[in-house]
Amino acid sequence: MVKKILLTLLTPIIAFALEISIDSAKDNFTKYATLHLSDQDKFTCKEMKNDFFEVKEIICAFSKRSSKNVKNLEDEFFKVNTFVKKDTFFLSIKPKHKMKLYSNIFDLSEDDTLFNPKVSLTNSWVVIGYKEKFPLIKPEESSDIAVNFPFYTQRDKLPYVGSLDIKGNPVKIKKVEDVSEYIKVKKYFEQEDYEKCLEVTRDILKRYPNTLFKAELLYYEIKIYAKLKDYDNVIENAKIFLREYSADENVAEVLSLVSNAYAKIGMSSDSDYFFDRLFSEHAGSKFAQQGFIYKGEALEEEGSVSEAEKFYKRALYETQDVDVAVEAAYHLANTTFQKSPTKASAYLEKIITVKPSYFAKKLQLSMELMQLYADASQEQTAADIATALLNDINPTYDEFEEVLAKRGLYLANTKNKKEALTALNNYMKKFPDGDFYQEVEVVKDQLFFDIDDMNSSVKLAEFDKLMQEYGDDSIGHKALYEKAKLLNDLERYNDALALKDQLLVLNDIDYPDINQIIQTAAIGAMKDSLKNKNCEEVLIISSDYNVTLSSEWDDQIYTCAMKGGDYQLAKQMTTKNIDTKDVQEKEKWLYRFVKVDFAIGNYQDVIQAAKDLISLIELDKNEAYLDVYRILFDTYDRLEKQEEMIQAITKVEETFKDSYKDIDRYANMVAVGIVKKDDNMIIKYGRKVYDMQQKSSSHAQTPYIEFSLYQAYMDKNDYDNALEVIQSLNSATLSKEDSARQKYLLGCVYAKLWRDEEAQKAYDAAIKADEKSAWAKLAQSAKNM
Repeated sequence: MVKKILLTLLTPIIAFALEISIDSAKDNFTKYATLHLSDQDKFTCKEMKNDFFEVKEIICAFSKRSSKNVKNLEDEFFKVNTFVKKDTFFLSIKPKHKMKLYSNIFDLSEDDTLFNPKVSLTNSWVVIGYKEKFPLIKPEESSDIAVNFPFYTQRDKLPYVGSLDIKGNPVKIKKVEDVSEYIKVKKYFEQEDYEKCLEVTRDILKRYPNTLFKAELLYYEIKIYAKLKDYDNVIENAKIFLREYSADENVAEVLSLVSNAYAKIGMSSDSDYFFDRLFSEHAGSKFAQQGFIYKGEALEEEGSVSEAEKFYKRALYETQDVDVAVEAAYHLANTTFQKSPTKASAYLEKIITVKPSYFAKKLQLSMELMQLYADASQEQTAADIATALLNDINPTYDEFEEVLAKRGLYLANTKNKKEALTALNNYMKKFPDGDFYQEVEVVKDQLFFDIDDMNSSVKLAEFDKLMQEYGDDSIGHKALYEKAKLLNDLERYNDALALKDQLLVLNDIDYPDINQIIQTAAIGAMKDSLKNKNCEEVLIISSDYNVTLSSEWDDQIYTCAMKGGDYQLAKQMTTKNIDTKDVQEKEKWLYRFVKVDFAIGNYQDVIQAAKDLISLIELDKNEAYLDVYRILFDTYDRLEKQEEMIQAITKVEETFKDSYKDIDRYANMVAVGIVKKDDNMIIKYGRKVYDMQQKSSSHAQTPYIEFSLYQAYMDKNDYDNALEVIQSLNSATLSKEDSARQKYLLGCVYAKLWRDEEAQKAYDAAIKADEKSAWAKLAQSAKNM
C-alpha cells in the first residue's frame, strides 16, 4: 500500500515543494515501511537517539518556510508532524516501533556508481520503519577508518519504474493541467454553479484518471449531489470515498452527508448506522454537530418533534461554528413556534445577532416569517428580521419597498416608538407614491398619541446632555436626579439602578428621597428579573439591597434561591409560608422546607417536617410531593439510623415500586443488611439492584452488589442463585483483584454443586487473573485440597 502527498506552495518570493511518500511491504512475511522525503532544495535530517542508542525521533530542517499549514501524517510505523521555530520549518518523524535514517543521493536509473554516503545535506532522505528485525539487508557496523569502496552497476543497470498506483501500475501524471482544472471546481462550487462544477469534475476524472486530486474531486462530487438533492448519487459516491479514502480529512463531512442522504430517502437503519459512526468517530467536530441537525430533520420528518429538538439543541449549544449554530437555531424556532412564539423569537434573535445575512439568502421565506411572527404578537422579532434583510438588499430588489414599510409598521407595535417613527418617515420619503404609503401614514399619525413616550425620550436625551455639560454642578445633579425618577416611572429599573453610585453622591438635603428612588429601582429590577427568570440578577439584588417583596413573589424568589444555591433566602421563604392555613399551600411549603433543610444539613428539622407532610398527603392523596419518602430515607441514611432506614425504604418501595432512581437506596439497604448480618435483607434488596442493572446498560453497583448477593445466597445454601449471580460477572469489566475474587468464588460454588472440573478451571482462572492477590492464594489452597 502506498500513501503519497505532494505539498507544493508557490509564492512570488519563494518556492517550497516537499514530497512525502509512505510505502509499505513485507520481507519474509514481516511488514515494514519506507518513508521518502524529497525537496528541490537540499535539507538536513538527523537521528535523535536515547541512552540505548535507539532512534526515538528524526528531525528534518528546511531553509524555506511553508506559507500554508501542512497536515500531519500517521500510519502503522510513523507519526509525522510539522512545526515552525524561529522562522525555520521543521519536520518531526517519530517511530511506532523502530526506524533507521539513510541519505538518498543516487538515482538508480541514471547513476552507475554507488557507495555508502555520509552527508548532512541532500535533496532526498529515506526512513526505514520496522518492528524487530531490520528488513532486506543485514546492517553491519563499519570502522570509521575503513575504506568506502564504490559499487559499479554499469553492466547490471537496475531497472527504474517510478511511482506506482495502488494496483501496482505506473502512474503517469500530466502536471499543472489537472491543478488548474481542480481550481475551477472549487471556484464553481463557491459560486454555487453546481451543474458546471459537476461537469468540470467529471471531465477532470475522464481526462486525468490518475490525478492526484481524485479524493478531492470525489469529495466535491458528493457535496454537489447533496446540494442538488440527488441523494442516490450522494450515497453511491460516499460509499466509494469512505472505502478508498478512509483516512481523508473530509471523512467527517462525507459521513454527515451520506447519513442525511439515507434519511432523506427513508432508509432510517442505514442513516442511523452512519450517524452513529459520525457521532462516535468524529465527536466534537463541526460535521458531527451538523449531523445533529440532519438527525433532527429526520426525526422531525418522522413526527418525533421533541426528540428532534434535543438534537437541534445539541447542535446549537455544542458547536463553535456560526453556520451550524444559526441553522440549529432556525430549526428550533420552527419547532417551538406553535408552543411558544416567545421562545421561538429568542432563537431567531440569536440568528439576527450573529449572522443577520442568513435571512437574505431565504428572502421570500423570510418575508413570510416576518408576517408570521408579527401575527403572533412578536413584532420586535419581525422588525429585527426586516432590519436584517435591509442590510443585505437594496432598492433594486422588488421586495425592498415592502420590507422597508413593514419594518416601520412592526416597530409601531413595540416599545420602540421613536425608532418606528424614524422608519416610517424613511419609507414615506423614499416611496411617496408607494403601495404602502396610506397605511404607513395612518400608523405614523397614531404614534403621536404616544406623546408621553416620545416626550420621555426627548427628556432623557436632554438630561444626558445636561449631565455631560454641567457634570458636578447643581444643574448636572438635578438632571441626574430627574433622570433617575423618570427611568423609574418608565419602569426602566435596571437603568435607574445603574445610576446608584452617582445618586449616592448627591446631598440628602436637596435630594432627601435618593434612597427611596434607589430602593424603588431595586424592587422594580428584582420583579423584572423574576418575571424574566433571571435568577442570577434576583440573587444579586436581594443580597445588595435587602429587598422585601410581597407574598405573591415568594414562589419565584424561592425558585431562584434554590437554583442559585442561596439556601438562606430559600429558608426565609419556606419559614415565612409554612404556617399557612391553606392545606395545599402548606403541603407545598412543607415540601420546600424539607428540600431546603436537607440541602443545608438540618436533618432533624427535615425528619419532623417530612412526617408532617406525609400525614397531610396521605389524608388527601396528593401525589405531587411523594418524593418526600425518598428525602426522608436519605435523611435517615445520612444520620446512619438503620432501623428508621428499614421503615422508610418500605414506603419508597410501595410508592415507587422498582424505580431505577432508587437503585442507590436499595444498594444502601444491602449495606445495612451486611452490617446486621441479615442475609434475607441482603437478598431482597441486592436482588432488586441486580435485576435493575440487568435490565439497564448501567452497572454502577457492580461488582459490590454481585459479591454481596452471592455471599448471602451461599450462606443460605442457595447455590443455584449464587452461581447465576457470580457468573453474571464473566462479562463485566473488573479490576485484576476483583477478577481473581470472582473466579475464586465461582470455583467455590461449582465445588458446592459437585462440578469439580469446572471448579478447578475457575480456580486456575483466579490464579491467572492476579497471582499475587489473596484470592489467588485461596484458589491455590482450594486446588490443593
